[in-house]
Amino acid sequence: MKRLAELPLFLMLMGIASVSLVFPAIYARSIGDHHDARTFFYGALIGLILTTLVAVALSNRDHNRSPLRMLVTLAAAFLALPLFLAVPFQEAVRNTSFVSAYFEMVSALTTTGATLFDPARLSPAEHLLRVQVGWMGGLLMWVAASAILAPLALGGFEVTASGEPGQTILQGASRSDNTGPSQRLTRSFEALFPVYAGLTVALTILLLIAGDRPFIALSHAMSIMSTSGISPLGHTPNASSGLAGEMILFCFMVFALSRMTFSADTKAERGLWYDPEFRMGLIIALSVPLALFLRHWSAAFDVGDEQNWQAGLRALWGGLFTALSFLSTTGFVSADWSAAQGWSGLPTPGIILMGLALVGGGVATTAGGVKLLRVYVLYLNGKREIERLVHPHSVGRAGKVGKRIRREGAFLAWVSFMMFALTLAALTMVLGAYGIDLENATILTIATLSNTGPLIEIAAEDPMNLAGAVWDVKLLLCVAMVLGRLELLAVIVMFSPDIWRE
Repeated sequence: MKRLAELPLFLMLMGIASVSLVFPAIYARSIGDHHDARTFFYGALIGLILTTLVAVALSNRDHNRSPLRMLVTLAAAFLALPLFLAVPFQEAVRNTSFVSAYFEMVSALTTTGATLFDPARLSPAEHLLRVQVGWMGGLLMWVAASAILAPLALGGFEVTASGEPGQTILQGASRSDNTGPSQRLTRSFEALFPVYAGLTVALTILLLIAGDRPFIALSHAMSIMSTSGISPLGHTPNASSGLAGEMILFCFMVFALSRMTFSADTKAERGLWYDPEFRMGLIIALSVPLALFLRHWSAAFDVGDEQNWQAGLRALWGGLFTALSFLSTTGFVSADWSAAQGWSGLPTPGIILMGLALVGGGVATTAGGVKLLRVYVLYLNGKREIERLVHPHSVGRAGKVGKRIRREGAFLAWVSFMMFALTLAALTMVLGAYGIDLENATILTIATLSNTGPLIEIAAEDPMNLAGAVWDVKLLLCVAMVLGRLELLAVIVMFSPDIWRE
């Protein structure tokens, strides 16, 4: 593993992606789909050959010397790696363009989960490739958060780190030693991969016990852990496991609310329950569906169905599951989500789901969005300003939770939020210039920047036909997905002169 860490980061990712194509090839061969089996196997073979040749050519050079360079490589991987993966995917589907195949792979690798294809159009092996790429993208973000983003005080770590964003600051991030980027990358992978894979296997086994077929259980487990929301059954997975399966998925979505649910490197003093991200995530995930339930319950009086407690409980569960799903930017919709509409006769506005996706999950998790920690810091700052209106000369005191937040944390959180808002406005205007109406342009922008692809089909009353969009709109959305995955602050840091001096 240490020897592999000495290779360029992109070559490592290229080699892993090439090897991963073997699994869809084996699965396609097992179900008798010889075309997909040959396509994915040849893709794996060509990818491994190219990776080996380039690795040999670059073996006498130093790589991964700077976290800033690794950040640039990470951005390049999100843009360039799907180019390689799109080739076998297009060949397997056969009746699609390369731009559409590239869009699918970018969407999967960034854990966005947006798709241009109906589930019935793709074969099981092609579905497995999408799910697998999404799962690897989630693992990549877990590892990159510790090895790349945390040392640079980016990705939400700028709120708690002691240095300015873009500087090589380890104290206050995820590590506190002087090891190099390659060592941190190796150590992060060795620490997080067993947890990530183990949780995926555990979720798969639980879904199998609940009654799902093996392929569906594995697909949903990988999608939940990566928050990609990719499913062979669509975004409303009416799987055989039913309500029991949804409850199991609900429990594993919690891992997207806080890094403390799977890692102890944040060094919190009082445990998970006192983690601000975890508590705020639970409050939002419970309060939003409760408000929706009360709204539908009051409307049920008008249709004389207020005493149908079974329909009410189904409506409440559908809201709980769907709210947590979109807060974690997964995008699965409960089978009981429509029960609330049938119970009261009122539709559920998609703007609520868009708001949940905008907030997003925890820092250094697979979730997208603004991040819960930044929202919590802005809440603390607002609370403090209100206190100063009453007591202008009071002195604020940080509690045990507040000790993790630096003095300029609120300012940096606000800067990140405004960058997100300005990017959202700019992309909405650009999409509007292509003739897309304001509602669909806003939904497309929020879905891609928050990496919550299912919003495209669920939030709008009349979803646009994204498959029929022109090729440059698809490429623009690909850039938006990568930008949402890395965040604009990290992109700005990439233009630091320190990178180009090396």
